[in-house]
Amino acid sequence: MAKGLVRYQQAGDLHFITFSCSGRCPFLATPAARVVFERSLETMRIRYQFFVLGYVVMPEHVHLLVSEPKNAALSKAMQALKLSVAVQRNERPFWQARYYDFNVFTDRKRVEKLKYMHRNPVARGLVAEPDAWAWSSFRHYSKGEIGTVGIESQ
Repeated sequence: MAKGLVRYQQAGDLHFITFSCSGRCPFLATPAARVVFERSLETMRIRYQFFVLGYVVMPEHVHLLVSEPKNAALSKAMQALKLSVAVQRNERPFWQARYYDFNVFTDRKRVEKLKYMHRNPVARGLVAEPDAWAWSSFRHYSKGEIGTVGIESQ
């Protein structure tokens, strides 16, 4: 592990995760690439038994709000997710090493992180409204839509 990098896991917290494509290249810029990511996320959600409370797939990075897996370390589940996407794509290397992990242990912070990730495509000028970006959990919350990724909402 990198010097100074501290992760607080196996604490029962939610985790706001961010990871980026190698060199911040827009490897997730196409709908097909984003669909690959969503399918891989759903596969790993089931395999590692964690909840996804929210996500957004941006052209060069991803944000997730997830629970800790029931049967493995969160780092193992994220490694498997990143590997699953990388082997289905041609870009090499696909991902930057590591990921950013922020523990979310209050309802206020959970809502803040969901709003941040759902507004990210609007802030970046990709769409005018969050519901116009198909590759996020926003439509689950706003319209009750069932998408590729199973979302655990309260």
